[in-house]
Amino acid sequence: MTSLLDHERIETTEAKAKEVRGFTDRMITLGKEGTLPARRRALAFLRSKAVVSKLFSDVAGRFTERAGGYTRIVKTRRRIGDAAEMVAIELVTRAEVSGRKKAAAPGAGSQAEKPEKPA
Repeated sequence: MTSLLDHERIETTEAKAKEVRGFTDRMITLGKEGTLPARRRALAFLRSKAVVSKLFSDVAGRFTERAGGYTRIVKTRRRIGDAAEMVAIELVTRAEVSGRKKAAAPGAGSQAEKPEKPA
């Protein structure tokens, strides 16, 4: 769960993702509280002070308007060795990578600029 809050997206087995989803939602709810006792409860559970700091300053701020359901599970593939169902678990509102936005913007704008063919 520490890795999920740190990287905001990890790939794991479906069973582990379903298990960690509840704990992650609980930690984000603690982050939304923002009190010192809530921070201490998060520090007792998470393994990194840096992740707790990120949780309370950045992640919890993105979910202030949301009542619950902070994570999403997306099926990705089957693992080669044992055919376990692999999924990606991610935060619903992830911080977007700036490279993706730049790559998507020119493609969308070029379609809008094409002139229509006369009939």
